[in-house]
Amino acid sequence: MQTPPYEPRTSTILSPASSARPTPVMNLAPKLIYGTAWKGEKTAHLVISAFLQGFRAVDTACQPKHYREDLVGDALDVLQDRHNIKREDIYIQTKFTPFSGQDPTKPLPYNPRDSIPAQIKSSLSKSLANLHTSYIDAYLLHSPLRTLPLTIEAWRTLMAAQDEGTVRTIGISNVYDVGVLKALEKERKVQIVQNRWYEGNAWDKEIWAYCKENGIIYQSFWTLTGSPRLLTHSHTTSLADKLDVTAAQVLFKLAQLNNVVPLSGTTSELHMQQDLAAERIVFEELDDYKKIIDLIWR
Repeated sequence: MQTPPYEPRTSTILSPASSARPTPVMNLAPKLIYGTAWKGEKTAHLVISAFLQGFRAVDTACQPKHYREDLVGDALDVLQDRHNIKREDIYIQTKFTPFSGQDPTKPLPYNPRDSIPAQIKSSLSKSLANLHTSYIDAYLLHSPLRTLPLTIEAWRTLMAAQDEGTVRTIGISNVYDVGVLKALEKERKVQIVQNRWYEGNAWDKEIWAYCKENGIIYQSFWTLTGSPRLLTHSHTTSLADKLDVTAAQVLFKLAQLNNVVPLSGTTSELHMQQDLAAERIVFEELDDYKKIIDLIWR
């Protein structure tokens, strides 16, 4: 991933499988992903801006309630046609959203009366069309379904899409019960989990630990917005001042050092640059790092 010159934030200024136990092959391994929820009509402009600052991974969903997946696709076309950012250099991640997470007053990507496999196939087809691509790098269940058997049925449909080569890796979001992950892994290894990782849910310790122990990529959202106490804690601000960076950059770097891939949904070009630059931060004094980590894992 290419990143722009480092600029501190101031107040003024990321292979199809064919067996029951696949070894997923990702064409990219992002350490930071641009999130597109709640961007509305500004989605295309913001995705273009994020990629021109250095992002090469984007997260969306086939959920008109909160995402404009179609505008992500428009942005990716512009980036490829006008800025020579090739498809093979872009990590695209999207999701199947169950009916419970959809707004029935908006166009749905499937018929909710259809079977779960039919719903997923229809939603995936819509995502491919929206994103103007023949494959998806990562395809996630946006959440577990209302029962475990339905969730497993949905998971098997993702497995089939992976076997066909339409999606490269599969995973699940908003899952806070290790039992669900264990049930899915009886069918096929979960490759990605995307959860809220923030002080409000005690940093999702159980799921995070399970992912680390089992080689599952753990992605986080709500990390900055949901952690005001950690961002303003004296340990965090003191370390940020010492390194001439921001508290947000310190938290993103801590996440990356702890096997967490953060999503950044900023609308500021400067913050995009800073979030990318966090990867290059070096904590030279271990005590400073441990003080903040202790606040997270205590």
